Amino acid sequence: MPEDQPIAQAALWIGQLLQQFPELASELVPGRASAAARPAAAPPPGLDARLRQEREEALLLQQRHGLTAPGHSAAPLRLHVSDTIRDITDGVVELEEAVRDRLGLPRPRRATVPERLRRIAGLLDDIAADPVLAAHVRDEARRMARRCARALGDTETVVRMSGRCPWCDSVSLRAFPDRGAVLCINPACRCEDPHCGCRDDPAYRHTWSEGEWERRTSAAARNDRKAAR
Repeated sequence: MPEDQPIAQAALWIGQLLQQFPELASELVPGRASAAARPAAAPPPGLDARLRQEREEALLLQQRHGLTAPGHSAAPLRLHVSDTIRDITDGVVELEEAVRDRLGLPRPRRATVPERLRRIAGLLDDIAADPVLAAHVRDEARRMARRCARALGDTETVVRMSGRCPWCDSVSLRAFPDRGAVLCINPACRCEDPHCGCRDDPAYRHTWSEGEWERRTSAAARNDRKAAR
């Protein structure tokens, strides 16, 4: 996987979406007893398929008429979760179509959101050759991953790092282990990469993948040792 900006960042956000998007379905209808609270029992034949169909129908009704989920559960749908599912689903479909159109590829076949995300990830090497497209993929993947995380109520683990940012020289480096990234949280930080979002998006922070950061710090340590000789 390419480690340059912004493709490495797009890969990080797509990976986070792949991990978290399936969790939205279980959050859609609240109030179900947890598996640990119920005795183990064999599910009726076809239950999973029926539940999926009912959730899809409930979501469609809710979006059109503001109804609660019918049938299997009388619990109301969580509006913010259903809106998030719809937004991310539409966003991933539109993103894949835009990517394939820009790359001169045929329209994608129908697929689930995770499968579409994996197909986009498989095209990142080709996307990297088009800076405009690469920035668009990064921005959309980041937007959808953040919205997914908000709907799930996730709070990321943040680790303060020692040392100074190589771009702005401030003590503003933070590690985000869940997404495998290192960020500079200084709002005024600007890197030298003309395609990095930190240059034109006030809400964006310069990001390194863990692998890229380790290579950078290792190279810096070697240079320091050479200079000390």
